[in-house]
Amino acid sequence: MSSVGKGKGGRGKATSKATSRSSRAGLQFPVGRIARFLKQGRYAERIGAGAPVYMAAVLEYLCAEVLELAGNAARDNKKTRIIPRHIQLAIRNDEELNKLMANTTTVSYTHLTLPTICSV
Repeated sequence: MSSVGKGKGGRGKATSKATSRSSRAGLQFPVGRIARFLKQGRYAERIGAGAPVYMAAVLEYLCAEVLELAGNAARDNKKTRIIPRHIQLAIRNDEELNKLMANTTTVSYTHLTLPTICSV
């Protein structure tokens, strides 16, 4: 009688599969990666267990808020895809996001055609 995959001599439930901290917290953002970045960044000597979870939740909320407003801006412009301009409009039209992102610049990848100057 083998007890492979079970704990304590074959009694009880089988060992459960590992669950990520993100799924435990009900988040999409990677809690483990944020914890690693906090530790590697040397922001403090010690990082608590709840800090990366809280930070991941805040980042996820901000992303969801910006994406919702950018999607609305895209729909207002009769577009189905969000482009950097829609993100810019979403941030600048919202009072709180504008205050948060006051000193940031949004990069817009537009293809500019420069006029050619012919030498005579």
